[in-house]
Amino acid sequence: MMKTILYATDYSQNSVAALKLAHLMTKKFDAKLFVMHVFDIPLTLSTVSISHLKKEKRLLIENKSKLKEFCKEHLGDTWEGGDINFIVEENVSVVQTILKKATELEIDLIVLGAKGTSAVKQFFMGSATTALIKKAPCAVLAVPAMSTLENFQSMVYATDFEQADIFAINRLVEIAKKFNSKISIVHISTSAEYAGDQQMEWFKEMLYQKVTYDKMEFDLIFDDDIFEGLNRYLENAHASMFAMLERKDNSFSQRFLQEDKVKKMVSATTIPLISFNIGGL
Repeated sequence: MMKTILYATDYSQNSVAALKLAHLMTKKFDAKLFVMHVFDIPLTLSTVSISHLKKEKRLLIENKSKLKEFCKEHLGDTWEGGDINFIVEENVSVVQTILKKATELEIDLIVLGAKGTSAVKQFFMGSATTALIKKAPCAVLAVPAMSTLENFQSMVYATDFEQADIFAINRLVEIAKKFNSKISIVHISTSAEYAGDQQMEWFKEMLYQKVTYDKMEFDLIFDDDIFEGLNRYLENAHASMFAMLERKDNSFSQRFLQEDKVKKMVSATTIPLISFNIGGL
């Protein structure tokens, strides 16, 4: 069950949709929401440690106030009275700070904008999103700026017929139940592969032994370009959320979720992408 959600922002318009979705998920699961901002104070050779500490303290106070204003501006009065906690940290690495807090607070889901606008840090561009997807101890939900709040009637999970997929789908079902969503479980197979239909039947049997949900369907797609095939499937299925499992081995993640393709996927899609890390299942 999802009890803790961490949302990180750089205050950009590109992170507004992620805030709204994080807040919606918090309400759906009656969870605790942590709203976080990480800033960096550039050090110079002439920096005096005392003045640096004073500046850090001032910026910590200013950013905590700015976080609250950001929530009020984009959530209206709905955020007040909820279980929301504000976190401001000073660190040169945004990704490492988020990972550290996620571990400390035993976060179940990290929510962030898929793309940011900070000119200096290039906050939450593909590389940062990719790093969190690969290293986070929990699920990561990347929300494109163009995403709109909806009921997520159609979720798509890409499977490679692995045991770990079953645990990830079980986690996705927890979310789907809150929205009464249909889950389409798809495998993209190239013409060089074989016995995909037999593997699918075996996987379905294994899945139904572990997961109970009556709104699941299964599809087997043949396409030599896995990325393009999946994109077409998402479009045809009118998917409102795409789910995947970040693996440590060289199977599906190597064939599809290579770093450049994750970047392309995150930048091209207009639907939220949720990644379950195999280490956090």
